[in-house]
Amino acid sequence: MSKRNIFIFKGLHIVAWIIFVGLSIDAGGLIVNFIISLYKPEYVQNLYQKLDLSQMYNLNKWVYYGMYGFILAIAMLKATVFYAVIRLISKLDLAKPFSSYVAEQITRISYFTLAIGLISNIARQIAKNLQQTGFEVDMLNQFWGDSQAYILMAAVIYVIATIFSRGVELQNENDLTV
Repeated sequence: MSKRNIFIFKGLHIVAWIIFVGLSIDAGGLIVNFIISLYKPEYVQNLYQKLDLSQMYNLNKWVYYGMYGFILAIAMLKATVFYAVIRLISKLDLAKPFSSYVAEQITRISYFTLAIGLISNIARQIAKNLQQTGFEVDMLNQFWGDSQAYILMAAVIYVIATIFSRGVELQNENDLTV
């Protein structure tokens, strides 16, 4: 493998770490917001991302908990996806990339990505229904606006995982015949 490809691969590893740290901070900030909103709801408008759902909290606490649950699940799943990517990149042997670990990890990433897309889509539909009943949900659209993209990305990643699984089978057959 050329030095250029190794350099690009290491660069992608660094970028994955940066994205993971950013998504972890995002998820952590949202968790802190949620905990503070339970004990001191009057401080919520001054916290991370100024996610003020106090009107929703005052109208119906269960709706508030449900919508915040969607937000937290999506944020934590996004961080989990990049943690899985980091684990994949760390253990990937570029000289022999077709291994069962790589195929399993890519499949796992596709499942996490599909979960993000499905949860985002469900949350978006529930938010749309809540908006029709008088809840203010416009500030929540930033969390699930790209649900279709995640579902499509999950399909593409799953196809890649299937190709890697087949590559592992062929590589194992090749190793046995030599």
